[in-house]
Amino acid sequence: MVSGSPIKILLVEDEPPLLQLIEKYLERLGFEVETHLRSFDALRNFEAAPHGYDMVIADLGMPDLPGDTLLTRMLEIRPDLRILVCSGSPFFIENLPGSLQRQVAFLQKPFVPKMLAEAVRNLLQDRSGSPPASNP
Repeated sequence: MVSGSPIKILLVEDEPPLLQLIEKYLERLGFEVETHLRSFDALRNFEAAPHGYDMVIADLGMPDLPGDTLLTRMLEIRPDLRILVCSGSPFFIENLPGSLQRQVAFLQKPFVPKMLAEAVRNLLQDRSGSPPASNP
């Protein structure tokens, strides 16, 4: 990613109305958003350009490939990826290896837009309080 370019988020959600709502809200906040209704499609695009995304927001309850499997595969490809898990089911970050806990966050559904914005901003901040450096 080029410095000064918008932050690109890969959004994976199998409910079309919710996908569209989250996409529009993130775009209003200034993010560039690529959406997928299927985990396999999202993974294929991610594998083709893993450094083309600054963050992934994904539902756990995907019908074609479970969200936790999707996220594991993405982190194997790019261990520094920031991921926001959104689900109505519990997700315990503590079950992840310690090295990954700082870059993965969980947002319980249902949530309001303000909660989403806060979760995204918090996840994009590194320990010094500035956005993570993008990889070329």
